[in-house]
Amino acid sequence: MKETKISDAELEILETLWAAGEALNANEIRARLNEKKDWERTTVLTLIRRLLDKGVIGQEKREVYYYAPLVERNDYVKEETKSFLNKFFKGDAKNLAAALIADEDLSREDIEELRDYFRASFR
Repeated sequence: MKETKISDAELEILETLWAAGEALNANEIRARLNEKKDWERTTVLTLIRRLLDKGVIGQEKREVYYYAPLVERNDYVKEETKSFLNKFFKGDAKNLAAALIADEDLSREDIEELRDYFRASFR
């Protein structure tokens, strides 16, 4: 995935499409979003247009337009994580872990779980 800045509101549209697992039209997207948001139709359409312009979603004309993500969620998360690491920790994941531990955001159990994960992943 090329580096494209996605706003939090645009990400909500993407998350809706990823969760659906199928193409949705604008009304279906809005209905699913309105379970937790109260966005106007024009807001949803604007966000869809931005995502289309960024090449992150595609559209297919049926009786109306249907939209589907062109990027997998895992790929997006991986790129965002790399960007975050580069921006705040000069690309060094050890510095991120150290910051989490120093701020006591990780419990001893969390640290042990991460240790076990790393040991199992790099055998």
